[in-house]
Amino acid sequence: MGHNKSSFLSTAVEHIDITSFDARPIINSMSKMSFTSRETGNAAKIFNEMVNDKDCTIFLTLAGSTSAGGCMQLYSDLIKYNMVDAIVSTGASIIDMDFFEALGFKHYQGNQFQDDNVLRENYIDRIYDTYIDEDELQSCDKTICEVANSLAPKPYTSREFIWELGKYLKKNSKKKGSLIETAYDHGVPIFCPAFTDSSAGFGLVMHQEQNPENHLTIDSIREFRELTEIKIQSKNSGLFMIGGGVPKNFIQDTVICAELLGKEVEMHKYAIQITVADSRDGACSSSTLKEASSWGKVDTSKEQMVFAEATSVLPLIASDAYHRMNWKNRPRRNYSNIFKK
Repeated sequence: MGHNKSSFLSTAVEHIDITSFDARPIINSMSKMSFTSRETGNAAKIFNEMVNDKDCTIFLTLAGSTSAGGCMQLYSDLIKYNMVDAIVSTGASIIDMDFFEALGFKHYQGNQFQDDNVLRENYIDRIYDTYIDEDELQSCDKTICEVANSLAPKPYTSREFIWELGKYLKKNSKKKGSLIETAYDHGVPIFCPAFTDSSAGFGLVMHQEQNPENHLTIDSIREFRELTEIKIQSKNSGLFMIGGGVPKNFIQDTVICAELLGKEVEMHKYAIQITVADSRDGACSSSTLKEASSWGKVDTSKEQMVFAEATSVLPLIASDAYHRMNWKNRPRRNYSNIFKK
């Protein structure tokens, strides 16, 4: 075939550093334009309002492959600079991408037009124009299994298990500053409502196979209750949503869940969603934020849909917020502490 594996995996994806450039002039200019530019400018304005509102708990939701695509450090920086209090994510963003890189592995720049049969022969997985070494991904699966084998066999929420991964990375990470380790350091809980649909799922299946009588399980019901507790303890809240999917709906459902538990909570006061999904197919993940208000989930006064592929506008919004420095006066929530026994 004339291809060897190393020729495909030669140029690593480098994660953008939002502190290295100042996006404020671009955001200011885009705010005076139209179409996606004005949506982006308005989203940046709402995000800055969230950061500036001392009573606002900020939830970041992640779906899709933006972490693999170069936004991994950006998400860690949002925690480091106190612009996110809790994360709801797909398992892939947290395990297959972030935990994977913390173990010393990388994502590589590739080509979306490459023959996928050739990639398969070389044991390379493709995410659009990005490559991952399948051997390394399986090593990630096995590490999850090893961590699970070392823990007491009982039900864990995904938040609890990811907290244990943070503890593991404190001692064993090859790359510092991962999202899991940074969140662990700053008391920011990470929830993955569809945790099994990821490298963690493979690792935990191996763990249960190896320990048929005595193994840990993931308690997704208690996890819903934990996330709802954060909403209950928040005076008000804002959503910064990258993509849609389960994370988007899961965080919005906390409002209904709290109501059913007899707790008085407000709808999410602020909401931004960056997505390329189309609402015409009736799918939940692509429903507009206005639609969510009919369910009593999101207030319509401070919401913005940005119809863009997230890696194109997210660095601008995040850099703008970093350089406006509202985060410097913001109290840290340390929500992980409310779950410590």
